[in-house]
Amino acid sequence: MEKSGLIWLWFSLLLLAADMLTKYVVMNTMQLGESIEILPVFNFTYMHNYGAAFSFLSEAGGWQRWFLSIIAVTVSVLLTYWLKKLRADQWQLCAAYAMVLGGAIGNLLDRLIHGYVVDFIHFYYQQWHYPAFNIADIAIVCGAGLLILDAFRSNNDKQETNA
Repeated sequence: MEKSGLIWLWFSLLLLAADMLTKYVVMNTMQLGESIEILPVFNFTYMHNYGAAFSFLSEAGGWQRWFLSIIAVTVSVLLTYWLKKLRADQWQLCAAYAMVLGGAIGNLLDRLIHGYVVDFIHFYYQQWHYPAFNIADIAIVCGAGLLILDAFRSNNDKQETNA
């Protein structure tokens, strides 16, 4: 019997553990707003994000916490279902789903426990600053990138088959 993509949940758990550990360290060793220079273009800067990506909805008054939490739970359930439907050897899709799942749960736990997401990775150049983010955000973006790559590959395979 073939293994399902659920075997990839170990990867989600690994990413979740890395995310929660780094946030724990930041919260327990830094003051809110404190910034530690790592490189001339990169700091660890402890911040709270009450919204979504790029602080979208951060000033919405509180309802966004529950709205974004419901979205994260829904996406997590769907990703787990889709992982179950995949074969474990479909590594690109399994890894993509596992990355997004681990990241979604990491940020969901922050929202449920604290009411905000802990961000600390901060890139900048002179006066330009990229919004701070965390390990969960990296996992989500990388997983989404793999999904986009898979979509292009699948589309190319279909075009070659039809030619």
